[in-house]
Amino acid sequence: MSIPQSGGGPIEDFSQLAEYMASGCKPKADWRIGSEHEKFGWLTDSRAPLPYAGERSISAIFAGLEARFGWMPVREAGNIIGLTRNGANVSLEPGGQFELSGAPLATLHDIAAELQNHLDEVRTIAEPLGIKFMGIGAAPDWSHDTMPVMPKGRYRLMTNYMGSVGTHGTQMMYRTSTVQVNLDFSSESDMVKKLRVALALQPVATALFASSPFFDGSVNGHKSWRSRIWRGLDDSRTGMLPWAFEDGMGFQRYVDWVLDVPMYFVYRDGAYINALGQSFRDFLAGNLPALPGEKPTLSDWADHMTTVFPEARVKKYIEMRGADCGDQAHINALSAFWVGLMYDQTALDAAWDLVKGFDAETREGLRIAASEKALQGEANGVKLLDLARAAVALSQAGLAARGLGEEIYLKPLVHGLKSGTTQADRWLRAYYGPWGASLSPIYEAASL
Repeated sequence: MSIPQSGGGPIEDFSQLAEYMASGCKPKADWRIGSEHEKFGWLTDSRAPLPYAGERSISAIFAGLEARFGWMPVREAGNIIGLTRNGANVSLEPGGQFELSGAPLATLHDIAAELQNHLDEVRTIAEPLGIKFMGIGAAPDWSHDTMPVMPKGRYRLMTNYMGSVGTHGTQMMYRTSTVQVNLDFSSESDMVKKLRVALALQPVATALFASSPFFDGSVNGHKSWRSRIWRGLDDSRTGMLPWAFEDGMGFQRYVDWVLDVPMYFVYRDGAYINALGQSFRDFLAGNLPALPGEKPTLSDWADHMTTVFPEARVKKYIEMRGADCGDQAHINALSAFWVGLMYDQTALDAAWDLVKGFDAETREGLRIAASEKALQGEANGVKLLDLARAAVALSQAGLAARGLGEEIYLKPLVHGLKSGTTQADRWLRAYYGPWGASLSPIYEAASL
């Protein structure tokens, strides 16, 4: 969710940075689930990406959701850039990807109901305008030049910077969509174990949810091109965090890493101030060139934490970030997969036993293999299909232990594991078969 964060007042002591993260610790009874997904809007008559302004646009959908369903607008420089309602947010990614960041909810049934309600509301506004949305990991045939640019200062800064630190940054910003789930932890040690399991099994999520085999109008040679893009973005702020598996890992170690990631911006009075490449450590000392003599607030720290993009990210909760967006069943399945592994202690312990022997080379090798071959990938003798079957079985057991009947949401993963295929494999079969090497049918086929 790329909107300004609310962290708190002035930072008066270095310890507040780790304390900010630690303040997210909750007893198990208070753990919640937060689901997020992005989707591409398109015009049904031309299959063009949905523009920001006009009669058939993102702005028109925002206005309809506000008028008919009680969403409240979020504005920047006079433009509506998001909506809020009852703890949930609708926001925009750089190329107009329409993102629901759901409210923290207690069960996967609540998550599924929230998603259904959101899609129903969006369709009610969009369909009379000749607009649809599709769940897919990367835009199949839109070029960079055809993508709309959202009126958000943060994105203008990031766009200009991306080309100087990597090769695929603007592709990520404008032409990919993801689904993620945000989960709680009870203590520092619980955070560490969950983060390690999340990082080590993120390639499994990438493989299970791979849905981006097309880019720039053709087959791209990867099952998850979205995942490939993340390997060419900015090594200072992405990746598998190998140091998270070392002795001494905790809130402070994560803080130290984030402090060494170059800044993007500082948000002040509704505007984004350019701090590209500058140091948050200098900011703490009052020596930030962008704001000479000024020291940061906890809100500035919370904003800076949103500019790191590892495969699993810690704030006051842990974000699982490795999956392509897909169809509605897969959006729900992503939350189910991680809740089953993370919210039952027996499943979590077993998941750690499954991956604790992997070294950094194996974890990174699996990440690469997942993007290229999905469930058919392997690294250092570890086969992703075998690892995925074991992980999904543990997730099923963890969900069963919750006693809520939530295992039903794993159905698309269980089905795919029987044949070792993914959404990407399904798209490729159609492309080489009935679609006759045309990508035109994918718009309707991937529509949510």
